[in-house]
Amino acid sequence: MRGLPDGFEWTNIPLESLVRGTYGIIMESQVSGLPDWARRENYDIVAKVDADTAERWKKLSAKERGEEELPMMRSILADRCQFKAHQETKELPVYDLVIAGGGLKMKEAPANEVPTETMNGDQMTVHAMTIDTIVLAFPYTVGRVIVDKTGLGDKKFDFELKWAPDDRPSSDDAAPPLLTALEEQLGLKLVPARGPVEMLIIEHLERPSPN
Repeated sequence: MRGLPDGFEWTNIPLESLVRGTYGIIMESQVSGLPDWARRENYDIVAKVDADTAERWKKLSAKERGEEELPMMRSILADRCQFKAHQETKELPVYDLVIAGGGLKMKEAPANEVPTETMNGDQMTVHAMTIDTIVLAFPYTVGRVIVDKTGLGDKKFDFELKWAPDDRPSSDDAAPPLLTALEEQLGLKLVPARGPVEMLIIEHLERPSPN
């Protein structure tokens, strides 16, 4: 999604991405009842707000603005796609993200640093972002939802993480697997656990109507 001064736009995306983004769903396995076409067919979506709202948005943080965009996104789904769904909570395998025994190895970012995140293959470089960056980046890699149990809250960090996929042939100079890299480089650990996971059960979804 690309933010606009007076709204936002999605370009060439499947409706699955809009549904998951709107409801905070991380993994495909958390969605039930999604028709196949909603994964295959791509759409361009543009939403605009009135001038007063656009002016007020200038004073909001990215997080605050994001919270206001969610009702707009849900309204688009309801109005254009006749979307109906409900959420359920299930107890499933997860990973708890905790601070490793050796202590945290990330540095807190300067207060005025601009937040950036770069993912280049198996290397992540982050400036001035919270631990949510890890929580949201790796569920597909590890195959489970990641739950933040670090207690670090809204603190922002600078870090660089390098890892090797589990299926890559090992060598002496190869980067370590992700779980090892997290502990050795950042002082974080993924601990297998069970916990509540939000599931989205789709009851009805139609192809979007045009403007």
